[in-house]
This record gives sequence, C-alpha cells and structure tokens, in this order.
Amino acid sequence: MPTKLIADSGSTKAEWCLLDGKKKRTFITEGLSPYFLSGEQIQKILEEKLRAKMKNIEPDEIFFYGTGCSNPDNVKLVKKAIQTVFTKSAVAVDHDLMGAAKALCGNEKGIACILGTGSNSCYYNGKKIIKNSPGLGYVLGDEGSGAYLGKKVIQYFLYNTFDADLMDRFVAKFQVSSYDLLDAVYKKPLPNRYLASYAIFLAENRGHYMVENIIEDGFNDFFFNHVYKYRESWTLPVNFIGSVAYGFRDVLKDMCNTYELQLGKVLQKPMDGLVKFHS
Repeated sequence: MPTKLIADSGSTKAEWCLLDGKKKRTFITEGLSPYFLSGEQIQKILEEKLRAKMKNIEPDEIFFYGTGCSNPDNVKLVKKAIQTVFTKSAVAVDHDLMGAAKALCGNEKGIACILGTGSNSCYYNGKKIIKNSPGLGYVLGDEGSGAYLGKKVIQYFLYNTFDADLMDRFVAKFQVSSYDLLDAVYKKPLPNRYLASYAIFLAENRGHYMVENIIEDGFNDFFFNHVYKYRESWTLPVNFIGSVAYGFRDVLKDMCNTYELQLGKVLQKPMDGLVKFHS
C-alpha cells in the first residue's frame, strides 16, 4: 500500500495526515495560502514545520487541498514548493472546496459549504464540482465566515453599537484601542486571520440578542449569496464544514428548517472524510 500524505489547508492553519500502512500520524502547520505567502515562504514552512517532524519518511503520494488553489497560477506555485521539498512524491494540488466536497459528500451528490476563516460553496455531483459561487475573499465576500463575523464584532465596538454590557465584555477580553484595531486591519499582514480571531467573542456571548443577530445576519448573507444560487439545494442535502459552521451548527439547523432545506453533515474539519476518501 502506498504511503500517502493528505493536507487540508485553510488561511490560518494546515492539517496533514500521513497514512503509512495501518499507521496514521497528524501534523499541524500554519496555513499555506498562496494569496498571502510566496513559494519560498511555503517551502520554508514545509521544510521546518513538516518535513523535520516526518523524519525520513518519503510519501509516495501527496494530496494537497488548500485555500486559493482554484487559481491555476496558485496551483503551480504550491505544487512546485511541495515538489521541491518532497522530490520523490507524486503531488496533486486542488482547492479546499474540492477537499470539503469529497469529505462531506464522498461519491454522492450534494451542496458543500465552507464556513471557516473564509467561506465558499459548490454543487458537487459525486465526482467533480459542477457549480461554484465564487469565493471573493474577506474584502468583497466571505459571507458568514470567521473574518466576516469578526469584522462585524469590531464594527459594533468601533461604532459603539454594543450595549454597555457587551462593550465592557469586549474591552475586558481584548484590551485593544481603536488605534490598535485599525492598525492591525490596514497595516499589518494577514488581516483576514486577525478579523476572524474576533469571532470567538460571539461564541462566548451566545444568548445576547445583538450577538444572535450578528450570527444570523452573517449566515443569511451566506445563504442568499451562495446556497440559494444552486437550484439543487432544494432537493439535495446542504452540507457544511469549518470551525464557524460547527460552532454555530444550531443556527444552521434553524435556518435550514426555516427555509425548508435539507441539512446534511456539519463537520468541524474535513480530514477524517478525506482519509476515508483516499483510503
């Protein structure tokens, strides 16, 4: 049986699973997004954070599913970086949406949605992605994602929209000034990750009407701009993957019931499904 290395990479972190016979080992590195990292930076992370931990094991096959890898130029960049580090491995690079579809649907038809640091969606026919509502990134899109929800939290704070109770909770938790927030968003690298880090405030303050409104509004935006664009969503399961989807799965369930959609799987991460798919 060939040794396989499977990767699921978002913007924030990447999970790697090494399948060596009946043995399974997991490694975590930072996310390898070609939109934010150069080929040299990706190569350095692979050498220092992954290859070093794998010792002398050389995978026969590497399956990499990552954010930003729907762009052919990005695929070439990531593939070259991986092949430079793992010179003897056969490397296949695809985008994280395909990884989500395989993990959620296997060989069955369905709608696959990602709600993590960013967001995306597609109609998957059991073999390939047939339709894809474009993932426009944290500036133009990413509805319902951690970055989208975190941005709303920051806006509510900066606009003084939160009531006194939530303002006090925000200040106590994050201890940042308006200047700190704006500087991090507009001047420092990886603002999407920074924005997403504020979504935890919503999870920690469930039950407050303002918090529930932010979550529901964000998910409504996602359903309107993504899920409803697929006619197939009315007859096939709508599946979700990602930390935001899993953390607020009760809201997704309520919304699917309200809009008479069939909720399928809601998974925190795709690795178990990808291991099953490639085994």
